[in-house]
Amino acid sequence: MSSPAHGGPVSGVAVSSAASASPTSPVPHLRTLALVGPAAAGKTTLAEALLVQAGMVGAAGSVERGSTTSDFDPIERRMQHSLNTSVLHLDHQGLRIHLLDTPGSADCLGQSLPALEAVETAAIVINATSGIEPMAVRMMAWAAERQLDRMLIVNRIDAPGFDAAALLAQIQATFGRECLPLNLPANGGREVVDCWFAPEATPGHEADFSSVAAAHRALVEQVVEVDSAFVERYLKEGDVDARELHAPLEQALREGHLIPVVFVSAKLGTGVSALLDVIAQLLPDPSEGNLPDFYKGEGATARLMHARVDPHAHVLAQVFKVTIDPYVGKLGIFRIHQGTVTPSSLLYVGDGRKPFKVGHLFLLQGKTHTEIPSAGPGDIVAVAKVDEIAFDAVLHDAAEDDHIHLKPLPFPVPVHGLALKPRRHGDEQRLSEVLAKLAAEDPCLRVEHAASTHETVVYGLGELHLRVLLERLREGYRVEVETAPPRIAYRETITTTAQAQYRHKKQSGGAGQFGEVHLQVEPLARGAGFEFVDVVKGGAIPGQFIPAVEKGVRLAMDAGVVSGHPVVDVRVTVLDGKHHSVDSKEIAFVTAGRKAFILAMREAQPVVLEPVVDVEISAPEAMIGDITGDLAARRGEVRSTTPQLGGRASVKARAPLSELSGYQLRLNALTRGEGSYTLAMSHHDAVPPSVQAEMVKGWQLRDED
Repeated sequence: MSSPAHGGPVSGVAVSSAASASPTSPVPHLRTLALVGPAAAGKTTLAEALLVQAGMVGAAGSVERGSTTSDFDPIERRMQHSLNTSVLHLDHQGLRIHLLDTPGSADCLGQSLPALEAVETAAIVINATSGIEPMAVRMMAWAAERQLDRMLIVNRIDAPGFDAAALLAQIQATFGRECLPLNLPANGGREVVDCWFAPEATPGHEADFSSVAAAHRALVEQVVEVDSAFVERYLKEGDVDARELHAPLEQALREGHLIPVVFVSAKLGTGVSALLDVIAQLLPDPSEGNLPDFYKGEGATARLMHARVDPHAHVLAQVFKVTIDPYVGKLGIFRIHQGTVTPSSLLYVGDGRKPFKVGHLFLLQGKTHTEIPSAGPGDIVAVAKVDEIAFDAVLHDAAEDDHIHLKPLPFPVPVHGLALKPRRHGDEQRLSEVLAKLAAEDPCLRVEHAASTHETVVYGLGELHLRVLLERLREGYRVEVETAPPRIAYRETITTTAQAQYRHKKQSGGAGQFGEVHLQVEPLARGAGFEFVDVVKGGAIPGQFIPAVEKGVRLAMDAGVVSGHPVVDVRVTVLDGKHHSVDSKEIAFVTAGRKAFILAMREAQPVVLEPVVDVEISAPEAMIGDITGDLAARRGEVRSTTPQLGGRASVKARAPLSELSGYQLRLNALTRGEGSYTLAMSHHDAVPPSVQAEMVKGWQLRDED
């Protein structure tokens, strides 16, 4: 009744009975936390250390040995790299803590970003030796935009030469002075000392830098600022017992007025027990965090609403992760925001009119799925074999709660393309079905079927993203494919207004075909899309044939006119035309609309657009000059250079995606393998005239009758 990892064997899944599961925890006894941040920061090792500390597993697994609870997918274990968000739970001090371990690669944002929808607190994990990396900055910004409580966990504090004072200064310079340590490393990073509940360090346990008293004073002053009554007490008495500051502390966390910093070494276990106590004693329960923004209705008329953290209310839950196993089926993982779900619950999926019965409700521990009797607000649970469930769907138990959705996540646009073709003849349908399943799991994977070239093209966030896709096809679904070089998502548009007309007339002995279309094309603002306007008067083109004209226009736009790439940002206005009372048919106006559009676009000074991306590169500072010079040769524009810890620097630039194909190999050559980069879609811009001339020359327009 449960699903293994993507592509993993059924035997790899453990299912426990409901008898061993704990009952639903009261809301104050729940905590939800997502470990996010850059790759190689040690999130999975930290998750494993927390499970061990809480007594949930007997011994810590290892990423290198492929034995962690989180990374159970065979591909993850082989790569020694998290690729999926893993759902864990642990019990501590009578509380249940739901813990999400997310991948850190920019190519895996389709997995890590949705985790922010399921938790009250985002814990950004930082590698003590690497300092503030781009993914940490991005995750901090996304968590702030979702109004989550945030904390920073500095991992690997036992690393030789670690400078805690310098890193804390960098954290405060990057994220603000509200980032204050709850504890401090001591004894060379082999232990930590508390700064919140203990205002004075015990002899022999002084911090490696600063002082416990100073850190405690800064914390208390920051917290009491949100409550005038405590400010007055603090000014009068000189201190306030930290145990009395729970309410203002939670307010400070909600408002981002305090971002706690804790120090750990997940590998040695240093500070892990203290971190567990921080999660239990200081982080919010589901009623104390900022409630997520739900909307009732669509578009401009949508009304903002919030769930009630009430186990007795009707159910409102959100699916933040879907997995589809080739042997077992679909598993929908969701966070309950309101109400209580049991195995007998009848739930609707979004706007669906037919509810499904839950049947089996699972609590997840990596690949182990434990049946539980119920779950309430704040719980993260799963149901299996419900075909209607989809990523980002809202589950509810009242038909009137349809048209409710969360504020959309800011997913990056997939810009790396790869053309696929099944190696075995006859596997075309099979490939299409499998790609649809993989796209249903990953909101950052896009599949297109190019009618003009008869190609299936998948778009992802990077080379790793697409490489993992190919491995899942081969290992999980036994589909072998041939690949073509990465395709760039070029587009076509126009720069001026033009008109054209086309008459389609065909006689073949019987009933003929006749349709004539006069239309105008004009450019729209970049990103505006497509507008179709009908101003035909007097029935020159009968109303039933106008959709056929639009269909013909869309066919031409999809196929491309000058370079074989889709047309965007165009308004098409049908001005006039002619019809025949006997010979006019839908196919005639489809053809006339398509060819009239092609003629008009050729006269409207068409241009080819290329995707331009923001690139952020982290590399040794001594090599930045070579990197910026190389970017300039690739038509790139360097926007800023920022020093980092450890003799490194970060370069932000903007460049055409076509110039960055295979860039990691080039960056490795420039930095002796010490450089990394991330890409994010910026906009489309016109290619240089010489490039467009080559593209047009190489394109043979398919213009069959």
